[in-house]
Amino acid sequence: MLRETVGVGLIAPEKHFRWRGGRITRLEGFTDAVFAFAVTLLVVSLEVPRTFADLMTVMKGFVAFGICFAMLTWVWYHHYLFSRRYGLQTPYVIGLNLLLIFVVLFYVYPLKFLYTLVIGGASGGRIMPREAVEMMIQPSQNATLMVIFCAGYTAVFVIFGLLYQHAWQVRGALQLNAYETLRTAQSRTQHFGFASVGVLVALAAVLLPTRLAGASGVLFFLNAVVGTLVGRIYGRRAEVLLAQAHTPPTTTDHTAGPS
Repeated sequence: MLRETVGVGLIAPEKHFRWRGGRITRLEGFTDAVFAFAVTLLVVSLEVPRTFADLMTVMKGFVAFGICFAMLTWVWYHHYLFSRRYGLQTPYVIGLNLLLIFVVLFYVYPLKFLYTLVIGGASGGRIMPREAVEMMIQPSQNATLMVIFCAGYTAVFVIFGLLYQHAWQVRGALQLNAYETLRTAQSRTQHFGFASVGVLVALAAVLLPTRLAGASGVLFFLNAVVGTLVGRIYGRRAEVLLAQAHTPPTTTDHTAGPS
C-alpha cells in the first residue's frame, strides 16, 4: 500500500521528483528511534570523566566517534530519502526495513572498534598509546575484522538496492514518470555498486598477505568512482528526458500557402 499524502503540504527538495511520502508512519518513527539508539551505543561505553586527564582521554576519541556518527547518519539519510520519495508500506518494504535496522544495531560496535583502531594507529601515539593499539588486535585478526565490517557494509547497501528495485517494479502503481523511473534505476544501480565495493574489499582482505589485510580498506575509495560513473551515465540520460519534456511539440501551419 502507498502512504496517504492528502493534506500534508510537503514540499520536496528534489527538483523534478515528486515526493509521495506523507506523514511519518509508525515504522519510520521506530526506525528513527533505532538509529538514535545506535548513536547512543557509540558513547554508552564511555564513563563520565572524573578528572581533567579522563576528559582529555574521552576527547581524543572524538574523531572516531565523528566518523561513526557520520556513517550512521549517511545510512539514515538514504532511508529517509527512500521513504520520502515513494511512501511505500508494503510487507516486502517493511521486512527489508526491519532487516536494515537489525544490521545497523548489530554492527555499531564493530564499526566503533574499527575506527577507534584506525584512528588510534594513524595518530602515532598522540590519541592512543601504541601499546594500547597493539593490544586491541593481533595482526592475524585484521582480515577477519575487515570481513566482518564489509559484511555489514555490503548488507546495508544490498538492502537499499532491493528497496529501489522494488520501487522500480511497482513504478506503475506509484505513477512514476520517465524521469523518476530513471532516477529510481540510478539509485538501484548505485547502491548495488556500493555493495560490490564491500565485497571487493572483503576479498582483498582475505587474499592479501596477513600484514597487509588492513590496507584493503583503501579500496573503499572506489565508492567515489562508482558514484561518479553512475551519476554521469544516468545524468546524461536524465538531461535528454528533461530536454524532451521542455521541448514544445512541432505543429504544421496549414494556413500558409505554397511558397
